[in-house]
Amino acid sequence: MPENRTTRVEQAYARIKQEIRSNCMPPGFQAPEPEIAAELGMSRTPVREALIRLQAEGLVELVPRRGVRVLALSADDMREIYEILTALEPEAAANLAARRPTQEVLAPLEAAVSEMEAALKNPDLDRWAAADDRFHRELLALQNNRRLEEFLGALYDQAHRARMVTLRLRELPVKSTAEHREILTHLRNGDGAGARRLFRAHRKRATRELLTILETYRLPQL
Repeated sequence: MPENRTTRVEQAYARIKQEIRSNCMPPGFQAPEPEIAAELGMSRTPVREALIRLQAEGLVELVPRRGVRVLALSADDMREIYEILTALEPEAAANLAARRPTQEVLAPLEAAVSEMEAALKNPDLDRWAAADDRFHRELLALQNNRRLEEFLGALYDQAHRARMVTLRLRELPVKSTAEHREILTHLRNGDGAGARRLFRAHRKRATRELLTILETYRLPQL
């Protein structure tokens, strides 16, 4: 694939994916491909290739003669996703702590937690959610494991969509922010067992909270 064409596909992919993650294209959203291409100011070919990639990631469905539809997420979907995150993320945190990371290594995580804390002061929930998502992705990137990063990255996209839909239906994420700060402290101290324990508890609590909202409100878009 020529370089300029690759760039256009990547641009289309990134822009559509961001629209989905931020719920500007919410679950159930449907539009013809030409309409999406026109909205992006791009030709149909890179948009089509980007949509095929997003379909492979489970974010959209290409419907013959009807365009593209953003897939919904059920409570069962989220239960399965969080079970995987609860199994893998605490181990990733413990592995990082065991390496005795320097302050320089931990700087992206520190920046993300500080951003979460600052976002609560306004409060700005969109800013908080972006920082929360960044913390988890930065932690994953520090594993230096491309396959793990790609696998969990796709699950983060799904989890982020659900978070954005339910974020304003729950209390301010003060406890979650404090847990991230405490996880960071365990990482800085090289405390793998503590990081693993708290991360697992954090994910389990978040799972209960999210599923309760989905089951209580029975959100049609999910």
